[in-house]
Amino acid sequence: MKKLVIGLCALGLTLPTLCFSADPVKIGMITTLSTKAGYLGEEIRDGFKLAMDQEGGKLGGVGIELLVEDDDAKPEKGKQIAERFAQKDGVKIMTGIVFSNVAMAVVPKIIKENVLYLSANAGPSDLAGSGCDPNYFSVSYQNDNLDEVVGQYVAEVGHKNVYLLAPNYPAGKDHLAGFKRYFKGNIAGEVYTKLDQADYAPEIATIRDAKPEAVFFFLPGGMGINFLKQYAQAGLNKTIPIYGPAFSFDERILGAVGDAALGVKNGSQWTHDLDFPANRQFVAAYRKAYNRTPTLYAAQGYDTARLIGSALKATGGKTDLAALRTAVKRADFASVRGNFSFGNNQHPIQDIYIREVIQTETGFTNKTVKKVFTNHVDAYAKECKM
Repeated sequence: MKKLVIGLCALGLTLPTLCFSADPVKIGMITTLSTKAGYLGEEIRDGFKLAMDQEGGKLGGVGIELLVEDDDAKPEKGKQIAERFAQKDGVKIMTGIVFSNVAMAVVPKIIKENVLYLSANAGPSDLAGSGCDPNYFSVSYQNDNLDEVVGQYVAEVGHKNVYLLAPNYPAGKDHLAGFKRYFKGNIAGEVYTKLDQADYAPEIATIRDAKPEAVFFFLPGGMGINFLKQYAQAGLNKTIPIYGPAFSFDERILGAVGDAALGVKNGSQWTHDLDFPANRQFVAAYRKAYNRTPTLYAAQGYDTARLIGSALKATGGKTDLAALRTAVKRADFASVRGNFSFGNNQHPIQDIYIREVIQTETGFTNKTVKKVFTNHVDAYAKECKM
């Protein structure tokens, strides 16, 4: 019977699902599961696994073996894991990296080894512009995007003097560059802190002395929790409003921060309240599976899995790179974000929103306030020569 099916598949005379390989496709997930930012990788992993669980361990009808490793947010460890996945485990599809410095250590090398990398989070500018590559796709954003929308919004509401704060690594610089691209007012200060810094007393004192009209900051994970709490403890949240990208205002951060973030506006390409069928289904399923509201990271992990599934379905489960690239580029899946396509640099073209932190009967969360950008293209696409 097996020989008969193989023969019919070769002739294209049977159903595509019968022609999928019996061997599962290996997908390597390199992500951050430890350190203060460990929950970010956990969310990406859980969103990705939810998509698999909904198909009984498959994606696009193809069996999947998901290999997950913790990079400890360390570039060198990320490189070691990627090399092992590719050389020892024979992995042809990788994803999951949270931090841009890890991505910059891993992605340029691994995509030259006939591996397809789909980013479920980090989107450094170098990989969107001159460093773009046929084997690299961002399923999340380009780092600047969620700051560009805040820069536009802050300008619209009339702030003319803003203080900027971010960690000193590639994503931190990208995020502040994105804000400045659309905010044309005065920059009261621009400070880059240590990555994984816990105490922001000196920075907060400087902000107090500078007397800006507003503060824009990018501090993901535990860094954002510490800064927001300390900012509120200093009483500045009562006099100097804060803005930022979604990374410092996800539901898990809000659970730890509470009142300190109430009313803060933040930029995102996704919110749990977006009224799309795929999103309503995803949010309900995630809450049922994990007993919590998904974050942006979980949504990106889920979309990445769904995209991979659509590509594997199109290739009949084969991992030939040329065929996979073509199928991924089509983005033939229902994104939880609604509008989604790839630009010439294989980064998303998508809508981007402003959200507001609110309090409900069940705790603190975000609600969508307005769509600011429609089918937004990142600023580096013109530098990509693919």
